[in-house]
Amino acid sequence: MEERKLLHSFLAKSQEGLPPRRMKDSYIEVLLPLGSEPELREKYLTVQNTVRFGRILEDLDSLGVLICYMHTKNHATKMSPLSIVTALVDKIDMCKKSLSPEQDIKFSGHVSWVGKTSMEVKMQMFQLHGDEFCPVLDATFVMVARDSDNKGPAFVNPLIPESPEEEELFRQGELNKGRRIALSSTSLLKVAPSAQERTTIHEMFLSTLDPKTISFQSRVLPPGAVWMETTKLKSLEVCHPQERNIFNRIFGGFLMRKAYELGWATACSFGCSRPFVVAVDDIMFQKPVDVGSLLFLSSQVCFTQNNYIQVRVHSEVASLLSKEHTTTNVFHFTFMSEKDVPLVFPKTYGDSMLYLDGQRHFSSMSVPVTLRKDCLADP
Repeated sequence: MEERKLLHSFLAKSQEGLPPRRMKDSYIEVLLPLGSEPELREKYLTVQNTVRFGRILEDLDSLGVLICYMHTKNHATKMSPLSIVTALVDKIDMCKKSLSPEQDIKFSGHVSWVGKTSMEVKMQMFQLHGDEFCPVLDATFVMVARDSDNKGPAFVNPLIPESPEEEELFRQGELNKGRRIALSSTSLLKVAPSAQERTTIHEMFLSTLDPKTISFQSRVLPPGAVWMETTKLKSLEVCHPQERNIFNRIFGGFLMRKAYELGWATACSFGCSRPFVVAVDDIMFQKPVDVGSLLFLSSQVCFTQNNYIQVRVHSEVASLLSKEHTTTNVFHFTFMSEKDVPLVFPKTYGDSMLYLDGQRHFSSMSVPVTLRKDCLADP
């Protein structure tokens, strides 16, 4: 960190002082040789003989940072004066049910949109099937640039689209920014549910009233349904130095892996069958996690439909010397079970808001997908 403080003189005073970059300047392809390196395969292997998606989340996070360093590369210094950190996982969409641990995986990606101090990164993942690499997932991350010692924002190089396709990607990045602002303004933490959402919650409440009593307090579940509050799982992690980045903070990919694994276990326990991840969205990194912190993860099923399970994982930290807990992340995962799952019902107003938030995230999927075991791309 002392060495990085010396890089302050290389930081731009304004974005206009930085040379423009093209999308191809940050484009990169990385091979994960699972097929040819058995010792590497062990790290990615699940008990079901598939690839651990939590490890893939770690790789995507690292790749997103690397792509941004490619975009902002300063040839005047060997070490970048910028500190690139993950601000948001906007969306990860899966298009394959499970991955083989015996075939090579390829990642590719590039910067697709740039603000003053932030960058949107588009990444794709492919797996070898026969003689060709076939699509597995699409991911969109938002990264932010900080100064050399990660104390404040820093300017990044502007981006110039060079073709109609690149102009469309850049335009989509602007739309994504606007969508995130709009979603934030309509958050259930800020404003009341819509009229339709209020009707939904009231109808669910009425369906749980005991017909034998004339009381709002006597509640019974409809046949085959489950109270949301009974679907919780929790875990605790001690944040060791092994998982730190160069700023002595815990690596964001590690946090995502731990949250995903708890979310997967929650969906598995709830659905009584093996779940497959369909989508990951709206993971906001609100606060960094220091080495030595206690990381508390709490997972809960907050919405179900047919064989889909929407899981919310809440992450908070406390120091070893303090009892004060601070929220660092909220993770949203959409899983698909091998069979239909029970409906979940909220019992309290707080659970009702979690239910509506889960419904919103589920509805934000492009379309409910049917994942494939083969490698053919969806239409």
